[in-house]
Amino acid sequence: MAVTVIWHNPRCSKSRETLALIEGYAPQIRLYLQDPPSLEDLRDAAERLGSARALLRAKEDGAPAPDADDAVILAALVANPKLIERPLVLHKTRAAIGRPPQAVLDLFS
Repeated sequence: MAVTVIWHNPRCSKSRETLALIEGYAPQIRLYLQDPPSLEDLRDAAERLGSARALLRAKEDGAPAPDADDAVILAALVANPKLIERPLVLHKTRAAIGRPPQAVLDLFS
């Protein structure tokens, strides 16, 4: 895996803004809707973020209930990658969601 990866949706303004902020780090761009992450990829991202819930677009149609456990959330994300919060930046052993886009800059300090 590249040192820096962004799970990117080019239709999302926050994702485009985040990508522009980190272009100098030469991120590998993963179009996660076309190249969905595996359960293992999602587990790794959740561990780096601190929870599976952090990966979830909770207000999206089809999102698991607020009291769902990590296994249910991860299964939903595998089945429907549209539920994955974007953009997600993975850098070395850490991760951050780019909402706001500047939130990912802490990964590089």
